[in-house]
Amino acid sequence: MTSATLRFITCFGVAAATAGCSSAKPTTAVSPGGHVVPEFVVPSRGTNPFSAVVRVGNLLFVAGQLGTDANGLVKGGIGPETTAAMQNISNVLKQAGSSMDRVAKCTVMMQDMSKWAEMNAAYIAFFPGPKPARSSFGATALALGGHVEIECIATVD
Repeated sequence: MTSATLRFITCFGVAAATAGCSSAKPTTAVSPGGHVVPEFVVPSRGTNPFSAVVRVGNLLFVAGQLGTDANGLVKGGIGPETTAAMQNISNVLKQAGSSMDRVAKCTVMMQDMSKWAEMNAAYIAFFPGPKPARSSFGATALALGGHVEIECIATVD
C-alpha cells in the first residue's frame, strides 16, 4: 500500500477529526474522554424511533427511506416508490449540507427481487455520473407495506 493510499484511508471518515490531516476539519463533537460523538443533524420526526441523518466526522448515515410523500406511500409500485425514496434521500442530504453526488454507498431492500429492473431504472436516474457502491437484498416485508427501502452513506464538508 502506498503512503498516499494510507493517508487517504487515515483521513477518510471518523479518523479525520483527529488524524492531523491538513484537509480534514474537526466537524464532530468529541466527548471529554476524547471519543467522537455522533451529531443528529436531521433528528427523528414525529414518533419515529430513529434519526433521518446522523453525522460522524465527514460521513452522513441516512436512515432507510421509503417511497413516501406527504400523503403516505406513493401509488404505482416499485418504480414510483424508488423515485420517491431517492427524492427523500436527496431532501435529507440537502438538509444536512450534502447532495446526491456525495453518496458513497447505498443499500436497497426490496420486497420482491423480481422487480429489480424496474427499481434500477428509477434508481440510476439519480446518479447520472459515476454510481455509488450498492448492495441490494430481498426482504420478507417492509414498513408501510412498501416495495422498496433505501439507505445510504454520503460525505459532507
